[in-house]
Amino acid sequence: MSPPLTLLFLTSEFKGQAAIREAKRLGCRTLLLAHQKDQHAKWPRESLDEVFFIPTLLNLREVINAVSYLARTRVIDFVFPLDDFEVVTAAELREHLRLPGLSTSVARRFRDKLAMRQLAHDGGLRVPEFCGVFNHQRLREFMARVPGPWLLKPRGEASSAGIRRINSPDELWPQLEALGDEQSFFLLEQYLPGDVFHVDSLVNDGEVIFSLAGRYGRPPLDVYHSGGVFYTRSLDRAAPETAVLLDFNRQLLKVFGLPRGATHAEFIRAHADGQFYFLECAARVGGANIADGIELAAGLNLWAEWVKIELAHLRGEPYHLPKTRNDYFAVIHCLARQEWPNLDGYQDFEVVWRLVKPYHAGLILVSPDSARLTSLIETYTERFNRDFLAVMPARETLRE
Repeated sequence: MSPPLTLLFLTSEFKGQAAIREAKRLGCRTLLLAHQKDQHAKWPRESLDEVFFIPTLLNLREVINAVSYLARTRVIDFVFPLDDFEVVTAAELREHLRLPGLSTSVARRFRDKLAMRQLAHDGGLRVPEFCGVFNHQRLREFMARVPGPWLLKPRGEASSAGIRRINSPDELWPQLEALGDEQSFFLLEQYLPGDVFHVDSLVNDGEVIFSLAGRYGRPPLDVYHSGGVFYTRSLDRAAPETAVLLDFNRQLLKVFGLPRGATHAEFIRAHADGQFYFLECAARVGGANIADGIELAAGLNLWAEWVKIELAHLRGEPYHLPKTRNDYFAVIHCLARQEWPNLDGYQDFEVVWRLVKPYHAGLILVSPDSARLTSLIETYTERFNRDFLAVMPARETLRE
């Protein structure tokens, strides 16, 4: 009998507990390398054989050295990233230790916002106009050709962190001057007002085997910078934009060449022309409790299935997607004025999950009726504004 496979989970954030539990349930030896700030978090210790914490996972050489030291006395079979920032780090570790899995070149397509735009554009997919922040004359030509405003985006941040709106060319140059040598790690992009959508997927053998489309109530960029109640919901399967988005997502992942794993892609439908444009795509499970909503509505845990897909490949076994349900979900949450907001007043049958986190209020709603969900979202977002909402300044970076 062959020894159990050893999976090293890598993360700078507290997340992915379901992936760890599933790996242990499937007979793996499980290791966790996480950020020191999360050493007292509620990790599933019963599903972890060993746990290690380091001050930061940002220094690649230090992470390689630490994992290589562990590998002296442990056979590591696979490195599994749980957070967006570790997607490339995990790939670098795999290549250093000569392990199977997503390569560094493919991983960077899902982390570098300039690279992913270039790749999508070259693949014939619609993207907002963009320009790398390298040659200043080309930036001038870009701003002369593409009407403002524009967005100055960090290439390596996650979500909406660090994005700055530029209203005129005169606003750009002081920003670049302040960035100094860091400016080449940014891109300038056409600002397209519109509605933002997302598609969450599982991929196996290069094919999308599960995907679910959703729509944000307000663009995440707007919520991130100006505050407000956040919500997202799964789309009505019969809505015309659902089929368009799922097809766009399938084309995108084919162009990106992802062999297997979980993805979270975002698209915008521009108000100006009604067309969908690609915004970004991550090679990991989506955040903001979207995965929880999918599990409660579809009966499919993306973290667990991602682990199953990787283990099936490592063991040379076929992977079979489980049967899913077709209910709809909505996630609603906001920063709260109260340390422990009281959600007892939200008692509709469709409320299936409540967030327990200081200074946050959150719910997940599930219904087989899309119209019923729409009605509840309208009522609950208005009530969240009145009962809980607090606003804080946006953070420049998520790497804190």
